[in-house]
Amino acid sequence: MKSSLTRRSFTAASASLAASVVLGKTATAMTSSAAPKFKISLAQWSLHKALFGKKMDNLDFAKVAKEEFGIEGIEYVNQFFKDKAEDKKYLAELNKRAADNGVTQLLIMIDGEGQLGHASLKERAKAVENHYKWVAAAKELGCHSIRVNAASSGSYEDQIHRASDGLRALSEFGAKHNINVIVENHGGLSSNGDWLAAVISKVGLPNCGTLPDFGNFGINRQKGEWFDRYDGTKKLMPFAKAVSAKTYDFDEARPLVTIDTRWKKETDYGKMMQIVADAGYEGWVGIEYEGGKLGEAEGIKASKALLERSFAAIK
Repeated sequence: MKSSLTRRSFTAASASLAASVVLGKTATAMTSSAAPKFKISLAQWSLHKALFGKKMDNLDFAKVAKEEFGIEGIEYVNQFFKDKAEDKKYLAELNKRAADNGVTQLLIMIDGEGQLGHASLKERAKAVENHYKWVAAAKELGCHSIRVNAASSGSYEDQIHRASDGLRALSEFGAKHNINVIVENHGGLSSNGDWLAAVISKVGLPNCGTLPDFGNFGINRQKGEWFDRYDGTKKLMPFAKAVSAKTYDFDEARPLVTIDTRWKKETDYGKMMQIVADAGYEGWVGIEYEGGKLGEAEGIKASKALLERSFAAIK
């Protein structure tokens, strides 16, 4: 496929784009004073050790999520079926196993396909095109979104321009397939809530949004550069089409807190889920367990219990 990119600019969004995008599968604004309702999904990265260690196969993800954890929504990571994006037989098998287990396939997290905000227009166009197959795969699986990264280089303003150009081009393609393109705060300037909100605003398309990750606000962790996680989440929630509940280790004395011991950071889930609810978001909240003290299965179960407590604490 030829890129829609040109040396002057990326193709402008058509006036009919908003009407062509199906957003009903994602967040919806609350229309009453009733308590918000959330469902718990499972991000596949929570099981990355088992998957990389060949103790679990990608095809079994839906079954494990449902049978072991009682979770009915899953979020794939493309690293675990990197060569299968265009394998119709493989995708059909994923669909079958999800259906057999009563599991909804929500999104695919995409890594390793190039910088959508690359300084080189040629490399930017290549990165956009590299994502096309994952848009098609997400459509085949009935997902609502692909999660992408907004990596770039240059000045603060340069990176806003470059990332928004790449995201706009990919989102235009995604709209043709009724697929959202959502950006996670995932290091660098993407973990700066002000910057990422500015990028999504500049793209200005209804199918381009965010996936706020509660724990990924480290702009440069080695240098101690962090964006406030509560302020960052608040600024990204207006664009959110999914939510990533990053968990680490747990404190029995504080049942709503998870602690990243490596970086000495903690997240108050009562406060976080109140921010999510106040933004009018209703829908799936994905567990992404990365703790070290509990094994993956135990950590997922503890994360699920934490989310359930945090849902109950919402005012």
